[in-house]
Amino acid sequence: MQLEVLHEDGPCLVVNKPSGVLTQAPPGIDSMEVRVRQFYLQREGKEGNIYVGVPHRLDRPASGALVFARHVRATRRIADQFAARKVRKVYWAIVEGMLDAPAGTWVDQLRKLPGRARSEVVDADHPEGKQAVLHYRVRGMQDGMTWLEIELETGRTHQIRVQCATRGFPIWGDDQYGASQVFGEPFEDARERAIALHARSIEFQHPMSRDLVSVTAPAHGWWEG
Repeated sequence: MQLEVLHEDGPCLVVNKPSGVLTQAPPGIDSMEVRVRQFYLQREGKEGNIYVGVPHRLDRPASGALVFARHVRATRRIADQFAARKVRKVYWAIVEGMLDAPAGTWVDQLRKLPGRARSEVVDADHPEGKQAVLHYRVRGMQDGMTWLEIELETGRTHQIRVQCATRGFPIWGDDQYGASQVFGEPFEDARERAIALHARSIEFQHPMSRDLVSVTAPAHGWWEG
């Protein structure tokens, strides 16, 4: 239940989410929201419930910078920045396969499958399709793997995972989208397993002061090997 705090300023808190933990969950299930709430309760010596806002999410098997807020106004203002694409989000990903181009832009139409935590690429004229755009550059290659730095222009469900896998480069460990190798500890419960996707940095406007907040999240565990 330890929390790695990367930045705290007024109602804003940025933490380094470990892989295998949900951002939010129903009552009784561990999540980053629960851990952040417990962090505040313990530090402030309070009991009961307190407000913790969740203006964005990271996939359970991913790690990295995750933003929370202490009151409704701050949550709404940060969430509005995500909706308006004013937040700069940079990710690291290790994918299976070797990319030819050192940098590029991928544009697709993605559709979230109803009732499922999964997305797919659809035709441009599909009524449920939404544009997904990312920019990448290659940071390194080794043993049939490619290390990518990715900047998201949009923020669709499983966007990086789907756009990589569709091109034949599934993220290492992401068997949901076709990866053949396990990344990190091979937990018996597949829901606890990591994938090689890390929210490396995030930049947004502080919801109260309007100052620029820029945070980088260290990559731990198997990333350090």
